[in-house]
Amino acid sequence: QVQLVESGGGLVQAGDSLRLSCAASGRTFSTYNMGWFRQAPGKEREFVVVINYSGSNPYYASSVKGRFTISRDNAKNSLYLQMNILKPEDTAVYYCAASRLWTTAARDYDYWGQGTQVTVSS
Repeated sequence: QVQLVESGGGLVQAGDSLRLSCAASGRTFSTYNMGWFRQAPGKEREFVVVINYSGSNPYYASSVKGRFTISRDNAKNSLYLQMNILKPEDTAVYYCAASRLWTTAARDYDYWGQGTQVTVSS
Protein backbone atom coordinates (compact mmCIF):
# COMPACT_ATOMS: atom_id res chain seq x y z
CA GLN A 1 0.00 0.00 0.00
CA VAL A 2 1.05 3.57 -0.77
CA GLN A 3 -0.18 6.38 1.46
CA LEU A 4 -0.44 9.87 -0.03
CA VAL A 5 -1.04 13.18 1.76
CA GLU A 6 -1.64 16.47 -0.06
CA SER A 7 -0.98 19.92 1.34
CA GLY A 8 -0.63 23.52 0.19
CA GLY A 9 -4.17 24.43 -0.81
CA GLY A 10 -5.81 27.68 0.19
CA LEU A 11 -7.86 30.72 -0.77
CA VAL A 12 -6.28 33.03 -3.35
CA GLN A 13 -7.30 35.68 -5.85
CA ALA A 14 -7.35 35.24 -9.61
CA GLY A 15 -3.85 35.62 -11.02
CA ASP A 16 -2.15 34.35 -7.87
CA SER A 17 -0.02 31.22 -7.46
CA LEU A 18 -0.03 28.17 -5.20
CA ARG A 19 2.33 25.23 -4.80
CA LEU A 20 0.73 21.92 -3.83
CA SER A 21 2.72 19.08 -2.30
CA CYS A 22 2.04 15.36 -2.04
CA ALA A 23 4.00 13.29 0.47
CA ALA A 24 4.20 9.54 -0.12
CA SER A 25 4.99 6.77 2.31
CA GLY A 26 6.93 3.58 1.72
CA ARG A 27 9.87 2.54 -0.42
CA THR A 28 8.16 2.17 -3.81
CA PHE A 29 7.26 5.78 -4.66
CA SER A 30 9.80 5.89 -7.49
CA THR A 31 8.14 2.92 -9.24
CA TYR A 32 4.79 4.74 -9.75
CA ASN A 33 3.60 7.22 -12.29
CA MET A 34 2.04 10.10 -10.37
CA GLY A 35 -0.93 12.22 -11.34
CA TRP A 36 -2.89 15.22 -10.13
CA PHE A 37 -6.68 15.29 -10.44
CA ARG A 38 -9.27 17.81 -9.33
CA GLN A 39 -12.97 17.77 -8.52
CA ALA A 40 -15.31 20.74 -8.27
CA PRO A 41 -18.70 20.55 -6.51
CA GLY A 42 -21.24 18.69 -8.63
CA LYS A 43 -18.68 17.71 -11.29
CA GLU A 44 -16.78 14.54 -12.13
CA ARG A 45 -13.16 14.10 -11.16
CA GLU A 46 -10.97 15.70 -13.82
CA PHE A 47 -7.47 14.81 -14.99
CA VAL A 48 -4.92 17.60 -14.57
CA VAL A 49 -1.44 16.18 -15.24
CA VAL A 50 0.66 13.01 -14.97
CA ILE A 51 4.41 12.51 -14.65
CA ASN A 52 6.50 9.41 -15.33
CA TYR A 53 7.95 7.41 -12.44
CA SER A 54 11.39 8.85 -13.22
CA GLY A 55 10.17 12.45 -13.46
CA SER A 56 10.18 12.68 -17.24
CA ASN A 57 7.52 13.14 -19.94
CA PRO A 58 4.85 15.16 -18.11
CA TYR A 59 1.49 15.28 -19.87
CA TYR A 60 -0.93 18.15 -19.11
CA ALA A 61 -4.62 18.69 -19.67
CA SER A 62 -5.16 21.49 -22.17
CA SER A 63 -6.96 23.58 -19.54
CA VAL A 64 -3.79 23.95 -17.43
CA LYS A 65 -0.99 23.68 -20.00
CA GLY A 66 1.31 26.67 -19.74
CA ARG A 67 0.10 27.61 -16.26
CA PHE A 68 0.74 24.51 -14.11
CA THR A 69 4.00 22.58 -13.69
CA ILE A 70 4.35 19.11 -12.19
CA SER A 71 7.57 17.84 -10.63
CA ARG A 72 8.75 15.10 -8.30
CA ASP A 73 11.65 14.44 -5.98
CA ASN A 74 12.02 10.70 -5.57
CA ALA A 75 14.72 11.12 -2.92
CA LYS A 76 12.11 12.91 -0.77
CA ASN A 77 9.13 10.76 -1.79
CA SER A 78 7.40 13.96 -2.86
CA LEU A 79 5.28 15.22 -5.74
CA TYR A 80 4.55 18.88 -6.48
CA LEU A 81 2.18 21.00 -8.53
CA GLN A 82 3.12 24.62 -9.16
CA MET A 83 -0.05 26.49 -10.10
CA ASN A 84 0.35 29.94 -11.69
CA ILE A 85 -2.11 32.49 -13.06
CA LEU A 86 -4.93 30.81 -11.20
CA LYS A 87 -8.48 31.29 -12.45
CA PRO A 88 -11.83 30.92 -10.66
CA GLU A 89 -12.50 27.81 -12.77
CA ASP A 90 -9.47 26.17 -11.12
CA THR A 91 -11.44 26.04 -7.85
CA ALA A 92 -11.65 22.40 -6.77
CA VAL A 93 -10.36 19.78 -4.39
CA TYR A 94 -7.01 18.63 -5.75
CA TYR A 95 -5.88 15.01 -5.35
CA CYS A 96 -2.58 13.27 -6.00
CA ALA A 97 -2.69 9.67 -7.14
CA ALA A 98 -0.35 6.79 -8.04
CA SER A 99 -0.58 4.33 -10.92
CA ARG A 100 1.51 1.53 -12.38
CA LEU A 101 0.08 2.50 -15.77
CA TRP A 102 0.76 5.54 -17.93
CA THR A 103 -2.78 6.85 -18.00
CA THR A 104 -5.09 9.86 -17.64
CA ALA A 105 -8.04 7.78 -16.40
CA ALA A 106 -8.87 8.12 -12.71
CA ARG A 107 -10.18 4.54 -12.62
CA ASP A 108 -6.67 3.24 -13.39
CA TYR A 109 -5.03 4.89 -10.39
CA ASP A 110 -4.46 2.63 -7.42
CA TYR A 111 -3.79 5.04 -4.55
CA TRP A 112 -5.22 8.45 -3.68
CA GLY A 113 -4.62 11.18 -1.17
CA GLN A 114 -7.34 12.86 0.88
CA GLY A 115 -7.36 16.02 -1.22
CA THR A 116 -6.58 19.68 -0.57
CA GLN A 117 -8.98 22.55 -1.27
CA VAL A 118 -8.01 25.27 -3.74
CA THR A 119 -10.36 28.26 -3.97
CA VAL A 120 -9.75 31.08 -6.45
CA SER A 121 -11.82 34.25 -6.10
CA SER A 122 -12.43 36.70 -8.92
